[in-house]
Amino acid sequence: MMASQMISQGQEVVECGLCQNPVSFFCRRCGVNICDSCVPVHLRVKSEFGHDVVDYANKDDDDVCLCDSHPENKCSAYCKKCDVPICILCVSIKHRSHEILELQDKVEELLKEINRENDRLQSFRHKMKTLLDHTTKQLSLLSSIYQKKKDEVTARGKEWHKQIDKVVKKLHQQLDELKEESKASLEKQKREFEDMIGKMDEINRKTTKLQKAKNVTEIQKFRQVIRKQKTMKEYTQYTFPTFFEIKIDENHLETYFGYIERMKKINISLLGEKFIPDYDSGSKVVEMPSVSFVIDTGFPASEKTNSRLYDMAVTDDQKVWVGGDSRELKLFDFQGNLHHTVAITSFGMYISMYNRQMVYSDVLNKVVKKISDGDTVVTMFSTGDWKPYGITGSASGDLLVCLRKNDQSKVVRYSSTGTVLQEIQYDSQCQPLYQLAWYIAENVNGDIIVTEFKKRIVIAVDRLGIFRYTYWGRNNDLDACSVVTDSVGHVFVTDYKGDKIHMLDSDGRILRYIIPEGGLNGPRSVCMIAVCKIIVGEEKTGLAKTVKLLGKKT
Repeated sequence: MMASQMISQGQEVVECGLCQNPVSFFCRRCGVNICDSCVPVHLRVKSEFGHDVVDYANKDDDDVCLCDSHPENKCSAYCKKCDVPICILCVSIKHRSHEILELQDKVEELLKEINRENDRLQSFRHKMKTLLDHTTKQLSLLSSIYQKKKDEVTARGKEWHKQIDKVVKKLHQQLDELKEESKASLEKQKREFEDMIGKMDEINRKTTKLQKAKNVTEIQKFRQVIRKQKTMKEYTQYTFPTFFEIKIDENHLETYFGYIERMKKINISLLGEKFIPDYDSGSKVVEMPSVSFVIDTGFPASEKTNSRLYDMAVTDDQKVWVGGDSRELKLFDFQGNLHHTVAITSFGMYISMYNRQMVYSDVLNKVVKKISDGDTVVTMFSTGDWKPYGITGSASGDLLVCLRKNDQSKVVRYSSTGTVLQEIQYDSQCQPLYQLAWYIAENVNGDIIVTEFKKRIVIAVDRLGIFRYTYWGRNNDLDACSVVTDSVGHVFVTDYKGDKIHMLDSDGRILRYIIPEGGLNGPRSVCMIAVCKIIVGEEKTGLAKTVKLLGKKT
């Protein structure tokens, strides 16, 4: 019979489980509350393991561990073979030939494992809190975001005047319905995150309580519980609808007016971040980096801008593709020998390696292309009304592309077949992240780093598209062009007017300037050759210089 509770003169009184008198004692073996008069009666009741009657105030004390075989004795040792706590009698009788440990040693071992697992869960809780904050912000901005989409539809509707009123009304209704769907999905996700964080907090409280515990049985039970606690391996990110404009055709108003793309679900990995090691301990950063080789790419100078070299991409077999002010791409080795030339229909301004193939943005035709089977140029996918600029492959096997349309700019993650997997356009306040997104790179920690053409700065977001940092230069004098990262998380940014490279850490803090012997003249493109070597392309001269950053320690 479970004890009930009553309120008497403002004090909470717990009743005896046998007679309803105020309780004074608690039997740990039977789990019942007992008053003074009922203690003798309770002790006469037969019990397989006897009774353990204590003051009620001490009923939750976890410092006592009683022996299962001899309930009247406290445990002082631990049988490693049987995996149970035992008393001194058990040591000399039942477990005489077994390996015996000090009970405190076993307690410390179990607590160490629990603390390790708890640290894992609390680390995951931090990720969940970030995601919860992000989802909460999305919910708070839901109305303003959807209102902006409605404004886009309305602006389009004004172009067609009264002829398209019916279509505008229809799309507004669709957006209202999608808004409710988005709200329901995000609220459900928010509740799930809150529930998970609540469970983590409960486990943390229990872990903290067990720090002073001696009850190995309780600790063992909790070890099994905490081991079974799973963490998410991926997270579903919801995107908001996009309004796609279609050219006006008076004969097909509804068909060509535009449509709303439904909210997408994007599964993003939550597995642990890659460990970022330091440079080889046998190397040091040299004070004056040296130029190993200089490649004269031979591109002609533009009549308008006098520009020659635009972008580069390094292959796995230590060669470099170069694009410039010519309708061709060239493949050199690092000694400057030309190995291959491929004719293309546009300038090679934005190129990258992807699945060991050369890919590039065809800005004029609004498509992404690749070079396949030698000289064959194949269109991979169209970018619709948006013009593609900077492009790079990602660790997940996708393509990240900078897109522009009119005064809008965004970063889109595409699959190899051109399926849109993620769009990054606005910050948490629903303000545009980019004015003119230009070159792009992905860091080993998942950050997506973009140079901004108009402001000539660096903008970084994490893999979810959440703003991380902006880099303006040490004295706000950066003239950013291209960007690349190395295998240990450093970020290298070409400074066109400053004639140097800015080397940043993974959080966007300046580490040093890189100015090699002989200097740089208008550096535009940059690629990693190895952890200690980069290749820098000068726009006006058309020269590509390999620069060694490290030397051996003396």
